[in-house]
Amino acid sequence: MKIEVAGIKKAYSRKKVLTDISFSMDAGSCAAILGSNGSGKSTLLSILAGVRKADSGAFYVYGCPSREQGKNCPEPMQGTDLLREPGQIPKVLGYVPQGDPLMEELSAWDNLRMWYDRKTLERELSGGALKMLGIDSFLKMPVRRMSGGMKKRLSIGCAVVSHPGILVLDEPSAALDPVCKENIRSYLNVYRKEGGIVLVATHDAQDLELCDMCYILRDGTLHRWQYGGDFHKLAEELCEKNF
Repeated sequence: MKIEVAGIKKAYSRKKVLTDISFSMDAGSCAAILGSNGSGKSTLLSILAGVRKADSGAFYVYGCPSREQGKNCPEPMQGTDLLREPGQIPKVLGYVPQGDPLMEELSAWDNLRMWYDRKTLERELSGGALKMLGIDSFLKMPVRRMSGGMKKRLSIGCAVVSHPGILVLDEPSAALDPVCKENIRSYLNVYRKEGGIVLVATHDAQDLELCDMCYILRDGTLHRWQYGGDFHKLAEELCEKNF
C-alpha cells in the first residue's frame, strides 16, 4: 500500500489553518506530526479520516485497503481519492481521535459488539489485535469506570475492526501511564510489521521513536525534520520557530 496527500487546504472564516499539506507514505511506515496547540494537527487528521472536509486537495490510496487480505486483495485501490470518495474511508483507514468515541454506560464487550460480529470478536480477543491491546482483561467493565489507558486501547480496538491499511491517531499517549503507553506502542510495532501505515500527531518523545518520519506543522504547511533521537534539539527547533 501507498498513500499520497496532495495540496490539502483548510480555512475557518478568514483564518488559514492548512495552506498546502503534501506528503507520501509507504507500507510499514510511521510518520509523526508535531506542532503547537492550534497549529492544525487535529484538523489535518480529521480531514484524512473524513470527519471534516478540506477546502481543496487530494488523498490518494494505492493498493489493498485491508492488511488482512494482503497479496490476495481482490480489488486493490488504484489511486482512489478518499476526499472525493469518503464512503471508501472506513474500508482503508482507522481513526482514533483525542476524545474517546465510546458509549460510557456500556461495557468494553458491548462497545466492541457495535463494531465486530461475535465470531470475529472472539477470534481477535483470543489471539488478534484485541488480545495484543490487552482488552480481554477488562471486557465486562463499563467505560465510565475505565482509566484513560483502557479507554484509549478500547478506542484503538474499535478502529481496527476492518484490519485497515492506515491507522491515524491523535495524541494517543496523552495522559497515559507508562504501562498503557508501552502496550499501545507494542501493538503499533506489530501493525507496522504487517504492512500498516501509521500517522500520529503527538507531543510525546517516545512516540517519535516508533516513526521513521517526523514533520513539524508550521504556518499551515508540513516541514520535514530529521529526528535522530535528540528531543532537546527538536524542542529547540520548535521554540526557535515560535511554537
